[in-house]
Amino acid sequence: MGNFDIFDTIEQLRQTGEAFCVATVLRTADATSAKAGGKAAITRDGRILGHLGGACVQRAVRTLAQSALASGAPQMIRVKPSEKVVSMTDPDGVQTFKSGCPSGGTVDLLVEPYQHAPRLVIFGESPIAKALAVHGALTGFRVCISETAEIEGPFQRFTSGTVEDLGIEARDFVVVASQGRGDGDALRAALQTDAARVSMVASRQKADTLTAKLIAQGLDPVRAGQLKSPAGLDIHAIDPHEIALSILAEIVLWRNTDKTREASDDEKRA
Repeated sequence: MGNFDIFDTIEQLRQTGEAFCVATVLRTADATSAKAGGKAAITRDGRILGHLGGACVQRAVRTLAQSALASGAPQMIRVKPSEKVVSMTDPDGVQTFKSGCPSGGTVDLLVEPYQHAPRLVIFGESPIAKALAVHGALTGFRVCISETAEIEGPFQRFTSGTVEDLGIEARDFVVVASQGRGDGDALRAALQTDAARVSMVASRQKADTLTAKLIAQGLDPVRAGQLKSPAGLDIHAIDPHEIALSILAEIVLWRNTDKTREASDDEKRA
């Protein structure tokens, strides 16, 4: 631990692409090994990198880190001796955890989740696919595009067979813009991801025909019904860049609507 630097550790975790939390000791009272200003990173699998105090504090932080990663919102907790806990929320609104550690100290901590920008995963090599990649990158998404797309840029590449390696999450966005080249395979792979939002550059009739074939081949009808087609908002777009903007506008709308809903749910639980 002699050469340990929490900021170096945080930067290393950022480079992995995985979500994690940073916990900071805000305040301590009475005897405790934790010190105000102490920091640690908590990985998704529960590893604590840094010093926050004893086992009781660590258990509480691991629990809260999972909640913070799920909600995407920072949270504050107070860990204090069991005999001092009257309710699981103190009068100042801070969530409390009981400590059985012999030190008898109280520790206030802030746990902040770090999540990379959502992925924008684009199937296809069409002009619309390439235009969407460019606009998506400018908007801050982590863009992943089909390996065969002839476009330069810091995009992660994939094929229908390797899309699972991307680790797509529910908060990511998937767009099928193959436009007549391997539509069925692309749509199947897209709908088999964990992305909550999947859209396709195609008419509703074409999308219905393709999903009907996939359902006959074993695709879950409920999942097929979640497909949005045609992709994008109706802004009377004509050329590939205008269509890409309409798709991206819809994705931004979805993203911000989801954030607002999550914030509202957090307020109701508070």
